[in-house]
Amino acid sequence: MKDYIGVKVVATEPMSRGEYNAYRGWKIPNDENPADEGYHIRYSDGYESWCPKKQFYEAYRRCDNMTFGIAIEALKKGKKVARAGWNGKGMFLYYVPVGAYAPCTEIAASLVNENGLVEYGAYIAMKTVQGNVVPWLASQTDMLAEDWIIIE
Repeated sequence: MKDYIGVKVVATEPMSRGEYNAYRGWKIPNDENPADEGYHIRYSDGYESWCPKKQFYEAYRRCDNMTFGIAIEALKKGKKVARAGWNGKGMFLYYVPVGAYAPCTEIAASLVNENGLVEYGAYIAMKTVQGNVVPWLASQTDMLAEDWIIIE
């Protein structure tokens, strides 16, 4: 077997094993303890499950104290992220996938592909306080911070 690490955004609420079984309309098996602490989990596709408390905390982290690595994974899943410590109102980052644009300068016009477009690689963009969008680069402080949050 190979090791994997999972990154997903889920909705959760504390719920005992017995409460989860009652919620689902299931009879709890004799070999399970209804008092076991855990979490009711709802995935983005609507799938629901229950997870014991210990395993839940090994697998999940709140979306208001993410590491930079988890924030990047959230970006790749189409989420907007920001640092809780940023002073600017309304600032956030988002992922821009590989694409192409119509040239708007003479130099860009010399770089077009067979469709007349300039190709570019994926990057992280920032919506600034002023409301415009710029490419963004992480500082050492940003990369080591654990105050990344998802912006709804």
